[in-house]
Order: sequence, then C-alpha cells, then structure tokens
Amino acid sequence: MAGRLHIASLDLECLLPGLEVDAPLVTSPNLAPRRPLSAIRLEADRPHLSRLFWGLTPPWLEVLDRAPHCARAESLEARPMFREAFLARRCLVPVSGVYAWRVQARFKQPFLVTRVDRGPLLLAGLWCRFHTSLVEHTDSLALITVPTNALLAPLTDRLPGVIAPGDGRRWLDPRTPPGEARALLTTAPMELLGAFPVSRRVNDPAHQDPACAYPTGPMLRRNPR
Repeated sequence: MAGRLHIASLDLECLLPGLEVDAPLVTSPNLAPRRPLSAIRLEADRPHLSRLFWGLTPPWLEVLDRAPHCARAESLEARPMFREAFLARRCLVPVSGVYAWRVQARFKQPFLVTRVDRGPLLLAGLWCRFHTSLVEHTDSLALITVPTNALLAPLTDRLPGVIAPGDGRRWLDPRTPPGEARALLTTAPMELLGAFPVSRRVNDPAHQDPACAYPTGPMLRRNPR
C-alpha cells in the first residue's frame, strides 16, 4: 500500500514544463496520511501545484479517520466513491520515494522505494472537490495503487501507480478517454524502481528528521544486463 511518503525538494519544472505553483511544495522525510500534500491538477489547460488533504473526503463522510488515502486501480470504476473522481478529477503527486515494510521474524523492516537514479516520481491520484465540516475548504485526494513487480513483491503487494512525465498531461486531462487513462495505471518496470532499507525511526510519523530515510543497507534493484 502507501502509508508513508518521502518528499524532498524537487525540480518540478523538469517534471511538467509550464507548471504553475500556487503553493510551495510540501516536503517531508516521513509524511503520513491525513496531512496536507502537494498535488498537480489541470486548471484552464495548465498544470497547477496546490495543497490538498491526503485522504479522500466525499460530502457524506462523517469520520475523518475513515477517509481513504489509497484506491485500488482495479476497482476505481466499480466503487461510487472513486468512479466520478477517476473520470473527471485525476491528479499527480510529486514525491522522491514511498516507504514499504518487509515482514521479518521479529519486526517489520522499513524500506524506501525510489527511482534507481533517485530522481522524482509522479504518483497517480484522484481528488475530491467536496469537503466535509471536518476538513473545511480543503480539497482532498487518494493515491491509486497497482500491483508491485516481482522485484518489490517481497516488500509489499501494492504501490502507488507511477505516471511517466511524458504522460502527465494526458493523465490529468479529463478529456482523456477512461480506457486510455486506465492503461497508464501499470506495474512499474523493474528497471525503474529500487528500494533500500532505512532506519526504523520512520515507523513513528512524529519523527521528521533526515535520519528516517538514511540507507542502512544496499539498494535492492534489478542487476543491469
């Protein structure tokens, strides 16, 4: 799944040329759900970066702790909670990594999943225009997860879908046919992502220091041929 994000300072212009920054990028070495999160949306045919609440809050939601922070790609159009947003309100979340936990004999070892070149990632998401009295005047989002590849399967069975920068505008555009948008939600190729073990400090979302993402072992990656 995707319970924690690593967001460093990113060169957003290289991801989506012409990006308008309405609010500075939210950065964090250990960002947990139900916190403000930066996302890119299309407004008047231009991509805009703004802050949303990480946890989808449709108008009927009564308990904030039940706001889903992830949605499964396979069930987007089957669940009313996600269907309308997938068809008309898609977004991208720029991050530098996603945390995952591998079950060990006596504890869960956290890993940071990143691009093998440590470049930025654009994660697929959908957003909700409505807000509840619990999160007034704040649009909200959920990340869309897909099955992991064979390399990362020992860590987790699902990760957020990664959208290539070249497909970013097509993903954001509500005029893109649903079938084309759905085709972008694929398992990341093994050549793209790797993962390395990090300190268990990341287990506590109160820890917000760089040590959370400090590597404690080599990167798990596909060996180049």
